[in-house]
Amino acid sequence: MNKYQTIEITADKSVSTIWLNRPEVRNAFNGLMIREITSAFEDLGKDSAVRIILIRGKGKVFCAGADLNWMREAASYTEPENYRDAMELSECFHTIYSCPKPVITVVHGAATGGANGFVAVADIALTTDDAVFSLSEVKIGLVPAVISPYIIKRIGEFPARELMLTARRIYGFEAAERGLVNRHLPAEELEEELRIMVDQILEAGPMALEITRKLIYDVCNSYTMEEALEKTAAIIAGIRISEEGREGMAAFLEKRKPRWTEENQDHSRHVT
Repeated sequence: MNKYQTIEITADKSVSTIWLNRPEVRNAFNGLMIREITSAFEDLGKDSAVRIILIRGKGKVFCAGADLNWMREAASYTEPENYRDAMELSECFHTIYSCPKPVITVVHGAATGGANGFVAVADIALTTDDAVFSLSEVKIGLVPAVISPYIIKRIGEFPARELMLTARRIYGFEAAERGLVNRHLPAEELEEELRIMVDQILEAGPMALEITRKLIYDVCNSYTMEEALEKTAAIIAGIRISEEGREGMAAFLEKRKPRWTEENQDHSRHVT
């Protein structure tokens, strides 16, 4: 039974999908949705049966950004109250960014304002060609503050300057050209592309995926170059003698599939 009010979680074997589930307000997020997404990622990140997490939106739009009623309430908060509120959103994005499982965000309809945070923190983002993206905060006198570290990581400083300062709308193909998403496709081709990508990830060793995701995080955020020399050598030395590493190498040399792929042979062709 779904314990959440603003999101829904579905599972297809080792793939779990977190659905933003407020279609009546275009999946705009409020404080409750933010807390529920954070909780869901914490739980799924610890679940050994989960290999991949998808973020999707119910209804006609992926996410319209912050809920207007929620923002109206925040206007009456004190600065400390607003800080606590904003920290919940900041922690939500960081929980996704640092999640041990690969994350794929799938955008349709629109991703407005803070919704682009869910795009930028994902390992892979897919979109339909006709989806509209906008970093629209400055148009209403606000700032894309808590999503800025991830947007800038995704697309670089100066492309981010243009999109954040102009707040102009771009479509899926331009979002892909700028690197905000990885692929843009016609809506009728999106599900097949998602299935192919999921199947590719599921061919990899479960432990190798988690270690690789943490490796990328640490190299980009934690290690100096000098630290990386030693720490990355220690990581590969450890994985080589692990059970998964030995099985992977044996399978490669024996020209067979590794044992961990057996559980994915019956994986559904519809990862929704």
